[in-house]
Amino acid sequence: MVAMATSLELELPLLPFSLNEVDFAQVLVPSESKTLHLYEARYLGLLEESLMRKNKLFVHFVLDPIIIENSTEEASFAARNGCLVFIENVERLEVGALVSIRGIGRVKIVKFVQADPYLKGVVIPVQDRAPDSVSKLHPKVMQVKEALYSLNSLEIKLKAPKEAQLQTRIANSLMWTEKELPLDCNEAFFPSLAERVSFASLQPVSGSTESELLKLQQEKLRAMDLRDSFQRLDNSLEFVKDNISRVAAKLAIQSVEMQ
Repeated sequence: MVAMATSLELELPLLPFSLNEVDFAQVLVPSESKTLHLYEARYLGLLEESLMRKNKLFVHFVLDPIIIENSTEEASFAARNGCLVFIENVERLEVGALVSIRGIGRVKIVKFVQADPYLKGVVIPVQDRAPDSVSKLHPKVMQVKEALYSLNSLEIKLKAPKEAQLQTRIANSLMWTEKELPLDCNEAFFPSLAERVSFASLQPVSGSTESELLKLQQEKLRAMDLRDSFQRLDNSLEFVKDNISRVAAKLAIQSVEMQ
């Protein structure tokens, strides 16, 4: 059973990642899928505990250097960008396991309760503020979804490496935003449709350069800090439009090279 102090708190294993400019994929946003190769004993222990739980949940977060002097203290400001994740699939390997996870919603770590052999803590949900007008959100959600469909249709025309996935990351995230979440915990941990769609655009496009991945990382950080769905949808729309322009340019070059 998942230990709860209140219905708005969950005690869960915590998986930390460092934030740097070398690895652009450390920040996980709601709706994003990611595959982790876990092989250290402590992280395999975290995996086993998560799998034993009814909902197969843990928390993915970014950790700037932090010292835990007292396991009952509240989390330091350096524990950032927490995202509740669901384990979608586990592939056992000779060394460790490949673990497919899905970002569900943002969380804040309010207390560390265990440091060894892996981190555990108490988290609370983080959601956007209630909008002044829900009716204004719907058209913006539709605009972002239409832009994402356009980007996806362009991206699948790009020549991709043989090992590339058949489905784009954006299409995968967008499909997930429209699903009902079959998890048994407080609804406050699940973002609204508008919030989920606003994050769905923050996925790498096939053939992204290092500078494009760095820009994506910056957009993810900005999106995780925002508490305004309308503003994030606005930002997402501009980000998708920029990606459409870049992919269209790459397709034009690809067309010339194939002649």
